[in-house]
Amino acid sequence: MARIKYYYDTETCKYERVKTTTGDIILNTLGIISMTLIMAVGLLLLYTTYFESPKELLLANEVKELEYYYETISKEVQQLDAILAKMEHRDDNIYRAVLGAEPIEASIRNAGVGGVDRYQDIKNKDIIHEDIIVRLSEHVDKLRRKVYIESKSQDEVVQLAVKKEQLFAAIPAIQPISNKELIRLSSGYGLRFHPIYKVKKMHAGIDFSAPIGTPIYATADGVVDLVDVSFSGYGKSVEIDHGFGYRTRYAHMHGFAVNKGQKVKRGELIGYVGNTGLSTAPHLHYEVFINGKTVNPVHYFFNDLNAAEYEKIIELASVENQSLGM
Repeated sequence: MARIKYYYDTETCKYERVKTTTGDIILNTLGIISMTLIMAVGLLLLYTTYFESPKELLLANEVKELEYYYETISKEVQQLDAILAKMEHRDDNIYRAVLGAEPIEASIRNAGVGGVDRYQDIKNKDIIHEDIIVRLSEHVDKLRRKVYIESKSQDEVVQLAVKKEQLFAAIPAIQPISNKELIRLSSGYGLRFHPIYKVKKMHAGIDFSAPIGTPIYATADGVVDLVDVSFSGYGKSVEIDHGFGYRTRYAHMHGFAVNKGQKVKRGELIGYVGNTGLSTAPHLHYEVFINGKTVNPVHYFFNDLNAAEYEKIIELASVENQSLGM
């Protein structure tokens, strides 16, 4: 039951009953409601200022998680970039240098990825931290391009290595007969007295004196290109095409151990020393060609001779004596 309120009227010197109108009740009610709303809004603002909502907490945790994964991925990308840089350095300064190939230009390795609007779709989405995402995407794309270039370079290096191996195998790098004591080289390359004409003529190879039947070996890998029998000139002879411009000739042979078109390996038996053709004594006449021109064969005897032996055989080959044949 509502309390009845009174007030003291000084004119009548009596307590009069306070009369409450409907308007007063409405105003009082509105005032209370207004104060309540003001206090509620104030409390809400205070709460939201100093305390996060569950949704905001969830979003904040998601942002922190994304930032963590971004940092992790960014570090991994940087590590991969560093590893790739070391691979590129070895590729340019070791592998290509050894194989005689030019290094890949830095401008090619570090070229950017084309397309002005390549990341426009990311920018259009108005994503939080879009600059970070774009920067990481650019780094990944650049790394992907560098990996592609390096993979192509590695393929080329492998091909170069295979060709270099084939080239080494094609170089006439051993003596055609066994000559460990270095006593068989009887005449060298250059102007020598011809055994028949007794005048100085160009001797386009070197002569190894040896008994008839002494084994003759291929000095490099190749294909037998000629097996010839003549009653003058080189007599019985074999020519081997080694590829890469190299070719060798073995003349005045007694017999053959190979056929035309046969593939041979360095050190493989191809025939025997003889005294056929224009020859004055049993010996092997040996020639080396590079791109169709004869060169001094002793300059290629580096696989089966040490430094002292090589120096000695160079000295023996330089003696201007008489050749034993053509």
